[in-house]
Amino acid sequence: MIAGSWPLAAWAAATSIVWCLLVVYGMRGSFRLRAFRDLTADDPAVWPKLSVIVPACDEEDTIGPALATLRAQDYPDLQIVVVDDRSKDATGRIADEAASRDARVTSVHVRELPPGWLGKVHALDRGREAARGAWLLFTDADVHFAPGALRRAIAYAEARGIDHLAVAPDLIVSSFAQDVVTMAFATAYMIGTRADAVSRPGSSAYAGVGAFNLVRRAVLDRTPGFSWLRLEVLDDVGLGLMLKKAGGRAAFAIGLGEVTITWYRSLAAMARGLEKNMFGAFCRYRASRLVAIVAAGALFVPGPIVALAAWPSPVFWLGASAVALVLLNAALLAIRTRRAFLAYALAPVGMVALLALVVRSAWRCLKDGGVTWRGTFYPLRELREGQRVLL
Repeated sequence: MIAGSWPLAAWAAATSIVWCLLVVYGMRGSFRLRAFRDLTADDPAVWPKLSVIVPACDEEDTIGPALATLRAQDYPDLQIVVVDDRSKDATGRIADEAASRDARVTSVHVRELPPGWLGKVHALDRGREAARGAWLLFTDADVHFAPGALRRAIAYAEARGIDHLAVAPDLIVSSFAQDVVTMAFATAYMIGTRADAVSRPGSSAYAGVGAFNLVRRAVLDRTPGFSWLRLEVLDDVGLGLMLKKAGGRAAFAIGLGEVTITWYRSLAAMARGLEKNMFGAFCRYRASRLVAIVAAGALFVPGPIVALAAWPSPVFWLGASAVALVLLNAALLAIRTRRAFLAYALAPVGMVALLALVVRSAWRCLKDGGVTWRGTFYPLRELREGQRVLL
């Protein structure tokens, strides 16, 4: 029993209280967020031109079906800009074929990457240059849109005076283990960005989602532009930061079947895919912050479980309360999102796994002295200097 050891009991009690507070905070925030399907508004008198910008690098397996859902949209004045970013596979050919069959599709090819730019950010900027719309939707080459999604987004933004609408996609996973880690990642994102607060008047919170960043062009033109984000690995969140600084009004919603993506094909693929940005996002490319985060995780995560060994002292009830809140939150989220209850209930396990991905990302970045993304190496010094998003 831990009751006889007051330092251990005090630690278990304190961490259990922190767990309770964090879960309540998370529950409050998550249930403030609206589902994309619930964003209803009357049609505008005139539909503004919308340009959907799709950067793609070696996406031959996903871009065809994703473009099909965009081309199936009934938005009245639509342009689809596909930016082939130096692909070595059939991505460029697929984009060209779509453009030849559909006048709404514009195919742009990037042959060389200018120095000092991340390929993804440069592709976004090239797409912006080719876009003709008053509204720009930045998305990815593996995102699928439900029928009517574009109409819904523009009608809501126009009616509510929204300048930036970010939608978190419904993430399709290949295994239960991946689902557990994915839910931990989503939780960390929501807490780190305070996504539930981005629309609150006077709030400094900002967020952005690579799968769905809808932007009013007139407000984007007031920002420094993508050149300000040219070395920012969290370019989607950085876009939200720029728009917030420019006085744009933001909103955030969750896709829940309306905007979907098969995020990674396996947990191993997820680890490789997140390798480029986890160290920067969580630790700002600093080993000292990594040590602090690992230490905090080791101290914080097991607390409530240890507290359960303190029966029948008050410490036990604090641990039991923390566990009960985690399970209640898991049940409510599972019902709302139609995902597995256990994926949410195993949040502590998911956090440990997510922390391991951060450590892996940091190890690779520090060992290599930088990050390799889309075939280009970026030195650590440049990434630190170019970082804009500080979560």
